[in-house]
Amino acid sequence: MKQDSIVVVGAGVIGLNVALVLAEKGHGQHTTIIAEHLPGDTSINYTSPWAGANFSAISASDANALRWDKLGYTYLLDLAARDGRNSYVKETSSTEYWDELPSAAKIDSMAEYLKDFRRLSNHELPSEVAFGISFTTIAINAPLHIQYLLEKLTKEHGVRVIRRKLSNISSGFLSPNTKVVFNCTGNAAKHLEGVQDSTCFPTRGQILLAKAPQVQENTMRHGKNYETYVIPRPYSNGNVILGGFMQKGVSTADTFGEETESILSRTKGMLPALDSPSTEILSAFSGLRPSRQGGARVARENITLDGTNGQGVVVHNYGAGGTGFQAGYGMAVDAVQTVAQELQRITPQSHL
Repeated sequence: MKQDSIVVVGAGVIGLNVALVLAEKGHGQHTTIIAEHLPGDTSINYTSPWAGANFSAISASDANALRWDKLGYTYLLDLAARDGRNSYVKETSSTEYWDELPSAAKIDSMAEYLKDFRRLSNHELPSEVAFGISFTTIAINAPLHIQYLLEKLTKEHGVRVIRRKLSNISSGFLSPNTKVVFNCTGNAAKHLEGVQDSTCFPTRGQILLAKAPQVQENTMRHGKNYETYVIPRPYSNGNVILGGFMQKGVSTADTFGEETESILSRTKGMLPALDSPSTEILSAFSGLRPSRQGGARVARENITLDGTNGQGVVVHNYGAGGTGFQAGYGMAVDAVQTVAQELQRITPQSHL
């Protein structure tokens, strides 16, 4: 079979994780990534480089989200132990607070697998906080981690990369050899012909990049209509990410002074160690999380192709919102599993 037997459209953390799972199953040399933006680029239309990023309890409580969280956490914990410095992921102590009590299902799920999980006692909770936990999280240097993934895919697994913007998902079928196309287009899924998912919407966040070498731990507060977080950026000489906002349906790339002040006020109030002469604000950024009503979509679809190419299989994998780095590996496992039979025919020797 040719290298375009399998095509992944999109090179954010979701698409890169799909390509990684494919490569781990022996399909790297049969896989091509097509993307308008690649690791190293900066664009408001390319979400992954702007992420915090870490493993947190920000995700939903449905069965899919809980399963993806567990798969992603296990994968990232192992990666941090095996290749943490090169992959820019690192174990980090974490404290998370909720203004409202999360569901019992979510609490039970987290307690089952999170390393060093502990429920905080009432006297450890700040004012107006209903629930809190401490555990070992994984912090991720987002822009450098996705560069690591791309380099691993191309150099170790033989994945081919094409920089191209597609106008229609069917264009991902590069030739009659192409059997499966993974649609990992994030926010673009709303307007991409052949997909045009009207339930997709951006969720804007503004973050601050700061130098604060005195901060070594992850701290988050989940409010009803806001998120406040301090995320150390591993292997960055003391940089941290401060946030943030969860503005549904807002798509501006601009950053705003009043939002910067709000972030500083909230993060310093949550973590007093930030309120120090050692803290230096380096820059403000805006990013658009690829969100979707009802949660992420991971599903296969059989489509009719133009011309003589007959039928094709598209696997949709998008809409992770702010959970792409933690849920991406688990979503990829599910996405690849939906086409296990097709992949077996492409490379019969692989063990699926």
